[in-house]
Amino acid sequence: MIKIAPSILAADFAAIGDAVSDVTACGADYIHFDVMDGHFVPNISFGPQMCAAARSRTGLSLDVHLMVSAPANWIDIFCDAGADIITFHAEAEVHIQRQLQRVRDRKKRCGLALNPATPLTVLEYVLEYCDMVLLMSVNPGFGGQSFLPQVYKKIETLAEMIAQCGLDIDIEVDGGITPETARSCVSAGATALVAGSAVFHAADKRAAIKALRGNTND
Repeated sequence: MIKIAPSILAADFAAIGDAVSDVTACGADYIHFDVMDGHFVPNISFGPQMCAAARSRTGLSLDVHLMVSAPANWIDIFCDAGADIITFHAEAEVHIQRQLQRVRDRKKRCGLALNPATPLTVLEYVLEYCDMVLLMSVNPGFGGQSFLPQVYKKIETLAEMIAQCGLDIDIEVDGGITPETARSCVSAGATALVAGSAVFHAADKRAAIKALRGNTND
């Protein structure tokens, strides 16, 4: 089953709690948090308080994506706030293995995110420490961008790497996800999809989530 992770970056910030409850009831698998600090990306979103507030509104896994310049400063804080999955960017961290292990030591699932132009070679010596690899399919910082089609090949290559190593690692794709791009992502090997506008801007969120998952399973 393909996991669908609605990104609350696309939700109505005046009613985040209701938005989290809504997509939980509509069949989401994760709640995705795009945490931005205005340094690593040219935007600011929200912090651990939002994560803690959402924790009280859903039993789903909270999928925290740290788009920040110093992820080591935030790992424990978001773990304490109720995150279940902590993903940080390879481009932002010198000691990647150390921080992946740190997340695991907190009994959380750990992920490593790669920007569209970052090569998969960065994973060579740390892949075994990952529970998930998040491939950005847009340049991070703003919601509503169009999918970069060159990422399809990147998904395929990563899936081959994981299979060759005999590992059980999710491939999550984030950016420009629609029912059409979802189909191609899953065909390439993706196992989890982050969708912001495609879910939260839909008149029927249940149908939107079903369309993303249905288009990937037929």
